[in-house]
Amino acid sequence: MADKKKALVVWGGWNGHTPKETGELCNQWLTERGFEVTVSNTLDAYLDKDKLAQLALIVPVWTMGKITGEQFKGLSEAVRSGVGLAGCHGGIIDSFRENTEYQVMTGGQWVSHPGGCIPEYHVAVTDAQHPITRGISDFVLPNTEQYYCHVDPGNHVLCTTTFDGGYGDVTTYRLGTLMPYAWVRTYGKGKVFVASWGHTYKDFDVPQAREIMIRGLIWAAR
Repeated sequence: MADKKKALVVWGGWNGHTPKETGELCNQWLTERGFEVTVSNTLDAYLDKDKLAQLALIVPVWTMGKITGEQFKGLSEAVRSGVGLAGCHGGIIDSFRENTEYQVMTGGQWVSHPGGCIPEYHVAVTDAQHPITRGISDFVLPNTEQYYCHVDPGNHVLCTTTFDGGYGDVTTYRLGTLMPYAWVRTYGKGKVFVASWGHTYKDFDVPQAREIMIRGLIWAAR
């Protein structure tokens, strides 16, 4: 019997993003699909290079906060060597704001969520042929944040969202802005997947949002 793929889920940071609950969901999804999952609530999990080298996947669920040089070196070297990286919302693209190389690795950085939690918005699947999104329809996310991000133009975009009003200052957040909302990229030999939804774990009550996230985790794992 083949050894199980190993994954590391690291949760923490701002509690408003329900990092513990979201990390538990990722643990559940991966365990159900045959992964051996370690869950940690400390960034020191990135210091053990021998353990990191054995991983197929790292799932960061850590909003804001600070990462030391040694912690980031462990994480970035693991991904460059081929360990996958996959996450959602502020848990992956609003982390360690001063660390610009982290933003290069993830391919994006949150800058705003106009209107805060808004009643609903639409997410469009723009690459229906990718294994992560194949066969999945567009969907609506209710009562959650719509992320306005700075994104790497080199990302391969899977989903988009359009800012169409209902959140205040439309001169700052221009109506009709089309925002990449889920993407994949590489960082060294590692595959990276990002979904911009996931403000809380309740976003994954939407079947399409949940299925894309699960597929993204599996796709990124080496």
